[in-house]
Amino acid sequence: MSTPLDNPAFIDAIVILGAAGIVIPAFARFRITPIIGFILVGVLLGPSGLGALSGQYDWLKFVTINDREAIEPFAEFGIILLLFSIGLELSFKRLWSMRQLVFGVGAAELTISGLIIGFVLYLIGQNPAGALGLGLALALSSTALVLPMSGTKSPVGRAALAMLLFEDVAIVPIIFLLGALAPSYASGSSWEELVQTLVVGGAVIIGMLVLGRLLLPRIFAQAARTKSPELFLSVSLLVIILASLATAATGLSPIVGALLAGLLIAETEYHGEVEVITAPFKGLALGVFLITVGMQIDIRVILDNWASLITAVVGVVLVKAIVTGGLLRFAGARPGTATEAGVLMSSPSETTLIVLAAAAQAQLIQPQTAAFWQIVTAIGLTITPLLARFGHDMARRIELSGENIVATDDQVIDAENTIIIGFGRVGRLVADMMKAHDQSYLAIESNIDVVAEARRNDYPIIFGNVARNEMLDRLRLGHAKALVLTMDEPVLSVQIVKRVRAWVPDLPIIARARDTDHAAELYKAGATNAVPEALEGSLQLSEAVLVENGVAMGPVIASIHEKRDALRQQIQKDGDLENEPKLKSSALDTNTVSESKLSPQE
Repeated sequence: MSTPLDNPAFIDAIVILGAAGIVIPAFARFRITPIIGFILVGVLLGPSGLGALSGQYDWLKFVTINDREAIEPFAEFGIILLLFSIGLELSFKRLWSMRQLVFGVGAAELTISGLIIGFVLYLIGQNPAGALGLGLALALSSTALVLPMSGTKSPVGRAALAMLLFEDVAIVPIIFLLGALAPSYASGSSWEELVQTLVVGGAVIIGMLVLGRLLLPRIFAQAARTKSPELFLSVSLLVIILASLATAATGLSPIVGALLAGLLIAETEYHGEVEVITAPFKGLALGVFLITVGMQIDIRVILDNWASLITAVVGVVLVKAIVTGGLLRFAGARPGTATEAGVLMSSPSETTLIVLAAAAQAQLIQPQTAAFWQIVTAIGLTITPLLARFGHDMARRIELSGENIVATDDQVIDAENTIIIGFGRVGRLVADMMKAHDQSYLAIESNIDVVAEARRNDYPIIFGNVARNEMLDRLRLGHAKALVLTMDEPVLSVQIVKRVRAWVPDLPIIARARDTDHAAELYKAGATNAVPEALEGSLQLSEAVLVENGVAMGPVIASIHEKRDALRQQIQKDGDLENEPKLKSSALDTNTVSESKLSPQE
């Protein structure tokens, strides 16, 4: 009688789920990306690792994966879900705004990197057609690894997304180009097939856009009315699969359909729920993909050819990093952004394996050559998290270089800014509000990682320790419009207020306070306004609760205003202050209350 344990697919599923249950929490505990963990699982449990011994030890078949081809469909589904989730984060408007990066920098990066790598391979003996195929294959970068690490909203993430979008679209023309160069095919027919595929694929995409805008809101609305999470999930997965099958049937890549499905759903009000409900499937399927990458790494082959493999990996990484970073810099990106994106995009891609297989099938390269570059690709994918960290550190050093700080300091001298000291969550929010109202400002932060990250996001910020008087002198506060203290350091904030008030008597100083006691100290020191964050948060929470409970807005605002007055008097009493302090703009509250009392609805 057969049991589930006699089914290799069942055993592989158990191994994969067990690996996910161990790798994700274990590596998260040590703050290491699970990407490396999944690849190492593939190396250890794959046919080149412990799987090679399963014939000698029967028990190993229960903890190893021997059939890589059997789990590859799940890995491909993981990439499809990843592109779908990327589409959910985009919009057609945002995609259109990126067209210059996509078809400018993206096209140039793929073409120039591919030609340089191909030319080097041609010089060392590869035939011209094979060198071109290898160059284009190795010029591709990993969508599956790069975007989860960079995101899509930071400057680095936007640049990476633009180039990866072009590469995903270019896979099909590249494969057809390799077919046209094949000695066993007539180039004319291959080009005719390419044109036919692009025409039919374009028509299908247009049809999907039209039908998607008409049908998807109605379909998801019906699924939402049932209040069944299972049905909502089923509809989401069905849309992804149908879109992928539609583009795959025309000869285009299925990930194009997945991306398009994500874009269409992103235009509806259901995109947030779809993103949450499909996230676990994306993470698990992506883990399967990474395991398949690790299964292609044979430690024995690496040990036998370590010198040539290291040379190949380093060469590919250097060419792509220099080309990508140089193009982004030429396109106007900041030095740190260009450097980080260049290093992050420098490793080969999972789609490199597809193009290598196409080149070998077209007889442009020998099977052993394809096998060598497959190992190079697997190694490159494995070190991608390390490259990401290295690129981040390089970008931080560049952004914090001396000439960058001098340039920013010159800006301080020439312009009348609001000075924001501290750039944590509070300081960043203040900066965003200043920017929204076209107010000039400059931030000062003593954490170099925060400074580097803020500069990559185009915030005007300098590195400095305001605990030193000479740093405050450099800020030229006599020319400033206002000083905002947002750091969570009560003693230091009081000291700064005292110093600045002695130097600049008329400068408005707005400070963040922990509580009423701290606010009283700040007022004593000379602050114009102190905001006790705990109390203001409590007042806003109380307002929200009362309104949700049905109390009219007018009386609620009036009571909040009265409570704030009581707190103001308490601060004055506790601090033994001569003048009544400000918690917020009382004029605004008074006007709001007056309008509410005059409202006929109240």
